Amino acid sequence: MSLLITPDALADLIAGSAPVRILDVRWRLDRPDGRPEYLAGHIPGAVYVDLGRELAAHGEPTDGRHPLPSATQLGQAARRWGIDDGDTVVIYDDFTSFAASRAWWVLADAGLPDVRILDGALAGWVASGRPLEEGTVVPEPGAVTLGRGFLPRLSIDDAARLPDSGVLLDVRAAERYRGDSEPLDPRAGHVPGAVNAPTTGNVDADGRFLEPEALRERFEQFGVGDDRPVGVYCGSGITAAHSALALTLAGFAPQLYAGSWSQWSNHPDRPVALGSEPGGRP
Repeated sequence: MSLLITPDALADLIAGSAPVRILDVRWRLDRPDGRPEYLAGHIPGAVYVDLGRELAAHGEPTDGRHPLPSATQLGQAARRWGIDDGDTVVIYDDFTSFAASRAWWVLADAGLPDVRILDGALAGWVASGRPLEEGTVVPEPGAVTLGRGFLPRLSIDDAARLPDSGVLLDVRAAERYRGDSEPLDPRAGHVPGAVNAPTTGNVDADGRFLEPEALRERFEQFGVGDDRPVGVYCGSGITAAHSALALTLAGFAPQLYAGSWSQWSNHPDRPVALGSEPGGRP
């Protein structure tokens, strides 16, 4: 089953008889509420998903800024979105599929078998010449049954140990990895041993994921290989899901450290590395 879908293929799904549920997950750090933009124009039939409230829990700072939602929280949200068992779920956002990838990871981890990202995001749909609709979509409640733990993940202790036996990728921008600046979290730097592989390198100029062969070559340059476990983290577990998807497309089996830097940096007992090298300086 493909993890990506083109605008043409999505249009065919919408026109066909198979059940499909489209989720609009617009979210950015500088604009966490994407509902106004959703109301102004979205793919016909798409339901708005609130990432902060429905795809993340709210815990202590030591849990990170966007902890994974509980099974109960996610199940309630997915039924609100109208998802039933057996549905194909297509997810998009309006910013290079970062937020959409978080939704993909959470739903795939919950056991949904057919979850896909609209490659090229909303801009790709618009560029294909297809229409948008205004207003809100309120579907009949679904009856989907969800689980948890279908995808591999890392705890904070797992993330600390992984560089000894595998590759831990830090997919934040280089300046945050180095510790030059930290606008969001209490300490700057990176997990000792982590390798910097910014998420932006997963896509082309149009926001589409690189071909699997190109993604594989990219990650191999960071030391990723079939014989070594690979984990991935970012600031708060959002863009890390994007790289988890890219790694999956490349044929690897990534483990997501969902707490990410926002959790690690809130634990004063955890060491911090600075600079451009994985080990850095204390």
